Amino acid sequence: MKTTISQKYRPFPPINLPDRTWPAKVIQSAPTWCSVDLRDGNQALVEPMDAERKWRLFRQLVDIGFKQIEVGFPAASQTDFDFIRYLIDGDRIPGDVTIQVLTQSRPALIRRSFDALRGARRAIMHLYNSTSPVQRRVVFGLDRAGIVDIAVTGASLCRELAEAQRETDWAFEYSPESFTATELEFSLEICEAVNAVWQPTPQRKVILNLPSTVEMATPNVYADQIEWFGRHISRRDSVVISVHPHNDRGSASAAAELAMMAGAERVEGTLFGNGERTGNVDLVTLALNLLTQGLDPGLDFSAIDAVRACAEYCNRLPVHVRHPYAGELVFTAFSGSHQDAIKKGFAAQRSDAVWEVPYLPIDPADLGRSYEAIIRVNSQSGKGGVAYLLEHHHGLRLPRSLQIEFSRVVKGISDASGRELNAEDIWAAFRTEYLDRAVPITLIDYQITRAADGDRREHLTARLRQQGREVRIVGSGNGPVDAFVDALRSTRAAGLDVLAYEEHAVGAGAKAQAVAYVELSFDPQGESVSGVGLHEDIVSATLAAIVCGLNRFLERDAALAAEKDRMQRTMTGGCGR
Repeated sequence: MKTTISQKYRPFPPINLPDRTWPAKVIQSAPTWCSVDLRDGNQALVEPMDAERKWRLFRQLVDIGFKQIEVGFPAASQTDFDFIRYLIDGDRIPGDVTIQVLTQSRPALIRRSFDALRGARRAIMHLYNSTSPVQRRVVFGLDRAGIVDIAVTGASLCRELAEAQRETDWAFEYSPESFTATELEFSLEICEAVNAVWQPTPQRKVILNLPSTVEMATPNVYADQIEWFGRHISRRDSVVISVHPHNDRGSASAAAELAMMAGAERVEGTLFGNGERTGNVDLVTLALNLLTQGLDPGLDFSAIDAVRACAEYCNRLPVHVRHPYAGELVFTAFSGSHQDAIKKGFAAQRSDAVWEVPYLPIDPADLGRSYEAIIRVNSQSGKGGVAYLLEHHHGLRLPRSLQIEFSRVVKGISDASGRELNAEDIWAAFRTEYLDRAVPITLIDYQITRAADGDRREHLTARLRQQGREVRIVGSGNGPVDAFVDALRSTRAAGLDVLAYEEHAVGAGAKAQAVAYVELSFDPQGESVSGVGLHEDIVSATLAAIVCGLNRFLERDAALAAEKDRMQRTMTGGCGR
């Protein structure tokens, strides 16, 4: 950017509040939540919601637990007006839910808004007018007194019309729109003037909504503004201080949380932050932030995927895959070190303990998310992620040496394909590499006997298929494994030795199987090779694991020999020319 561009802008002036107290405060409870998805969120859509989508989203908001829902701007939209009538005339508003409508402080719009709400059991009439210096000068061409008169005239008409519709239990809300850009003293003056008309009491409070209509400064400045206002407004016990943060600077969530620390008791926002420009504050993020601090948010996001799907359908906007808590990938680890830490964290986490799993600030199960998508594998992944998927989906608890070995196999596949591997891909690769190894040697059957003369050694006879022909081998040892290894040493496995052996059951009951893992050496100075066997019988599983490891060694040995031969032929050919 040109260095002169910055001269177009000026820093936001700090608030003179040297004895601010909010930095030391801790949020102790959830605020009153008000969803403005159906109004503020809706007016920001390329294609505003029709009645069907509005009704679907309204029901979702009720199911989540919202008790205050701003359902529209009936004076500005016939669709909004008709939808509000649909809710009221059809008795579709739950008894514990209060609907809210927004209106500018203009007589015709106020009257139209009251018409829309006729017959409602309870309703909040949300009145607003712009108050900032630039709005006063550029939009209205009025001084402060003229702007106060707009607000007071509107407030008086609201009170008059509410008294004429006594079948409704009315609450009033006033917003000095562009509060963050308005002088604090003037915001206070105009709110006091509105309160003088509405005469709130502790039993019938007025909502004073202080919106960050445009986010103009760091969140701490907004908190200072809220604390200053709360200190100076009269009848504080008769006022609910509400905030309505927008996300122009990308810090709406922080601004809302700091505002709550500064005394705000109510928050207006939308699901996933939909709204004009960069959006409103995201109530999903705010609520679940509270949950991670051990506070009940009063909103139910235990089926977060369904909530996200509903919002995406109604708004026709996608929720980003990295969106806090709700994004498709936010509980997913591709990094090997992250996967290993998560795997170990799950293993150590007790069901009745405080949640402590590395890299996961919240238990995905509390949001209805499965563990299946937490660990996903690509070329950046390590042994922990691969091992987790095999254990989670197939019950295989791979020894560390096998984890390291197989992760190289998976990394090679991912590097070659250039794509992510899912659980099915991992299982297919594992079967190919270990369980389906039938060449060059196949174990056909075996018999184990013990001599009758008191010899405690076991004798094994096995039939193998090797390079298309059947071979009989015999051996003896202090157990089946020792005897089988002794027999195999008579083939091409003269240096065969078992370095490590592990086994465990997979499944339970009649369908349970045994899995055996072996680590084999064919040369004391060479690299070891792993083998895996899966069978209903543990001895058969172990012998299959040894054959698997032998086949893998023979394949590797043949590949090395072929490569050596190719290199020699290449070098010889080069000299001949």
